[in-house]
Amino acid sequence: MKKLALLGALALSVLSLSSIADEKPLKIGIEAAYPPFASKAPDGSIVGFDYDIGNALCEEMKVKCVWVEQEFDGLIPALKVRKIDAILSSMSITEDRKKSVDFTNKYYNTPARLVMKAGTQVGDNLAELKGKNIGVQRGSIHERFAKEVLAPLGAEIKPYGSQNEIYLDVAAGRLDGTVADATLLNDGFLKTDAGKGYAFVGPAFTDEKYFGDGIGIAVRKGDEADLKKFNDAIAAIRANGKYKQIQDKYFDFDIYGK
Repeated sequence: MKKLALLGALALSVLSLSSIADEKPLKIGIEAAYPPFASKAPDGSIVGFDYDIGNALCEEMKVKCVWVEQEFDGLIPALKVRKIDAILSSMSITEDRKKSVDFTNKYYNTPARLVMKAGTQVGDNLAELKGKNIGVQRGSIHERFAKEVLAPLGAEIKPYGSQNEIYLDVAAGRLDGTVADATLLNDGFLKTDAGKGYAFVGPAFTDEKYFGDGIGIAVRKGDEADLKKFNDAIAAIRANGKYKQIQDKYFDFDIYGK
């Protein structure tokens, strides 16, 4: 009987270990070149609001998550070919993207702004942008907005692989300005030494046609299980104070928005 009990215990142990081994981690795609949302620390680790929110969600969902770095314009293709299971990288919820992926509820919402030399006058009609070189991140909603709204006004739109590359060319005078998320521009450029002498100019951009309904997590079309898990987790960390704790680490305002 003792032998049978021992064999039974061993069998259960093997099954338990097998079950754990069979559980695949959730692979989350992120571009780590978008401070303060995601960037690389000196030791090479990822830091930022998106990264902390993602880890809090994974903890709430009680799943192991593995972060996969990818350039922004390659995130949706990577999701489609199952290289990753979700995208948590400040991706705006837009009708165009909804054709390719499913989105969770928003986890933050901020407007887009234009940054140029301090003192540059830009009116609501944006006529002053004629002939100006404006950098945008390739594959972003800001690229589409710039090409469809600013280019017809005479602005020269220059796509880049990352926002950090844009900052370098703005500071070097190779670009007249850039359009991107206001919080990103403020923390990632204007508050840095490279951003001295630059400022927000013109109006805030909030047109839902381009900027959607906030920032969400993207999953593959039809992935209802992960979509529900993420939405439940977002609601949970909003309710239990974890979201605010992370928000206050990076911002002095309510980034969740209305």
